[in-house]
Amino acid sequence: MASQSQLNTLIDLARRETDDAAKRLGIALKAVADAEEKHTMLVGYRDEYARRFEEAQAAGITPMAYRNFQAFMGKLDNAITGQQQVIVHAEQRSAQEKKAWQDSERKRMSYTTLSDRAAVAAQKVEAKRDQKQMDEHAARQAYYKR
Repeated sequence: MASQSQLNTLIDLARRETDDAAKRLGIALKAVADAEEKHTMLVGYRDEYARRFEEAQAAGITPMAYRNFQAFMGKLDNAITGQQQVIVHAEQRSAQEKKAWQDSERKRMSYTTLSDRAAVAAQKVEAKRDQKQMDEHAARQAYYKR
């Protein structure tokens, strides 16, 4: 079994790895939130633009204004579709970072468990040694009292 200092080194390395993975996960989750916020903003802008166009259309618009509206709405729809793809990509990255964090946390916990087991085993050895010394001492006391 590895020595306690070796296990402590492994635990330290695993803790750093877990911390780094947690930071990357935080960044990935923020990217998802930012992408969703931008998507919501684009959809809101599209809805507002469509509402304004309906008001303008009720008052009467030129064919050129109608074509401009259609072209702009197409560009907004493309931007919304592109932003949905950004969200999907960000969510996939977030899932990968979450898995990496979970894996590193699992490794850290495994090393900690090994360390705890080693400490318990060392305590048992120490207790047996102490008991043996006490038994020997008691036996000597009994031998000399005769």
